Amino acid sequence: MGKVLWHVAMSLDGFVAAEGHAMDWMSGVHVTPGVHEESIARVGAILGGRRGFDALAATAPGKVAKQPYGGAWSGPVFVLTHHPEDAQAEDGVTFLDCDVREAVEIGLGAADGKDLELHSQDIARQCVELGIVDEFIVHLMPVMLGSGIRLFDNPGGKPVRWDRVHDGDPALAIDLRFRPAAEH
Repeated sequence: MGKVLWHVAMSLDGFVAAEGHAMDWMSGVHVTPGVHEESIARVGAILGGRRGFDALAATAPGKVAKQPYGGAWSGPVFVLTHHPEDAQAEDGVTFLDCDVREAVEIGLGAADGKDLELHSQDIARQCVELGIVDEFIVHLMPVMLGSGIRLFDNPGGKPVRWDRVHDGDPALAIDLRFRPAAEH
């Protein structure tokens, strides 16, 4: 059985999408070479939310399932929604109306032994609260958005501790250093 992965790119100020779930802020920034290829090889299915799906569908009707990893990944995409009856149908996308735990089980089953990747901050938050996220991968992008969709929006919730996956002390902080970029 694969893992449940919460895998995101995040701005320096803690946002994973701009207002309206816009992702154009990632233009001009990139991840370490080979990272996408590694992810593509291990992901068997994706579970997302309705708001993000609708935002992507508005910009690319009929192509949301073809967009993960810039179109380099293909496989089953599940969208968790309370209203599947009014969802815009798309090949490769299955709309689910169930609780988060059941949606994860369905996604893992469809992943055929590979990992299920979470593409929704709200679903990821619920999975963290349920203790069913096996791994969290975040790519910190050198940009500040100021507003948008927060990585983990849980006012009043308890802190969630993570162990770093690497050699050495799993509680060691990561030190980053930036300076303002020259205007392009």
